[in-house]
Amino acid sequence: MSAPILITSFRPWKAHQGLNTSDVLLERVAAKLPQNAIFLRWLPVNFDLAPMQVINHIVQYRPKAVICCGMAEMRQTLTVEQWGTHGDNRLATPIDLKTLIKNTIHTHISNDAGNFVCNRLYYRVLRHLKQQSAAALFVHVPLITPANHTVIEFDFLKIVDHLNSAC
Repeated sequence: MSAPILITSFRPWKAHQGLNTSDVLLERVAAKLPQNAIFLRWLPVNFDLAPMQVINHIVQYRPKAVICCGMAEMRQTLTVEQWGTHGDNRLATPIDLKTLIKNTIHTHISNDAGNFVCNRLYYRVLRHLKQQSAAALFVHVPLITPANHTVIEFDFLKIVDHLNSAC
């Protein structure tokens, strides 16, 4: 079996949500993911604990790619994040995002991973992997509805398949 792909999701963090769409998406596509996919689900929405748990899994499993997923309640499509920031520092993913989303239906590139735990996690994972051959990506997941779930699932599977063969 080839090196694993680590895919993460967050637990709910707002009382009105009940679920976190990043985790809902992983649950919906789990059976269709490659056999080398490993999960770290229900990350705590915590600036220090989330990155620590993901980096511990990176050290333990040595994945060829890390796909961190988070909820973006106000977005309408999947978005792949160009970079993570910390103060004035910015680290970009080594992944060619235009090529990555070329065969998706409705996924966009974002230059703003936000100012919360998603951005912190992405920055810390990118920093950890900077000297390694593994790639990192952050995917923001919108609210999942009966009208959009098919496209979101299709696009996410295309992203995972691309990274699984390209990395």
